[in-house]
Amino acid sequence: MSANPHDHAAEEAHTGPIKNPKQLLVAVFFSFVVPIFIIIGLVYYVVSDAKPAGTNSADTMVLGGMTAESQSQAVAARIQKVGVVEIRDANRELKSGEEVFKAQCTTCHTAGVAGAPKFGEASAWAARIATGYEALLHSALKGKGAMGAQGGGDFEDTEIARAVVYMANAGGAKFPVPQKPVAAAPTDAASAPQ
Repeated sequence: MSANPHDHAAEEAHTGPIKNPKQLLVAVFFSFVVPIFIIIGLVYYVVSDAKPAGTNSADTMVLGGMTAESQSQAVAARIQKVGVVEIRDANRELKSGEEVFKAQCTTCHTAGVAGAPKFGEASAWAARIATGYEALLHSALKGKGAMGAQGGGDFEDTEIARAVVYMANAGGAKFPVPQKPVAAAPTDAASAPQ
C-alpha cells in the first residue's frame, strides 16, 4: 500500500511547537518562572516607591520608610508640651531697680543700642523724663520702638517700675522708688461698720 502524501501533512499540521524535551523546558521556564520574577520586581517597585530617597547605612537605618533621625523628630513633635505651668513664690523678695537693669536693660541702655537712651546720660533722658513717670513705665511695660514689652524680660510690673526709676533717676529725675503693692484685706460684710 502506498502512503497518501496528504495524510502525512495532515499529521504534522496537528502537532504543537514543542517537538523535544529541551523545547519543553524552555517553554516551562518562560511560562512560569519569568512571570514570578516580574511579579516580585513589581512588588519591590511599589514598596520601595513609598520610601524617601536616602542612604541605607548603619548610622541612618531605614525603618518603615523613615530614618531613625526623622522618626525621633516626628515623635518629639507629637509629644511636645502644650502648655507650661509656672509656680512662683508670691512672697519672694522683689528685685531692685539696679538688679533688673543689670539683668535685662544693660545690653541696650549701656551702649545706646537702637536709639535707647544711655544710662546716666542726662541729655538723652531729659525729654523722656519730661513726659513723666507713667509714660516711661508704660513704654517699658508695653514696649516702644525696638524695645519689646518689659525689654523682653519676665519680671513683675513693680520690678520693671523700679528699673525705670533707677535709670531715670541716674539721668536726672527724682522719681520715688515704687514699693510692692499691699494686698487689700478682704472685707467681710459682717465686720463692716454699719
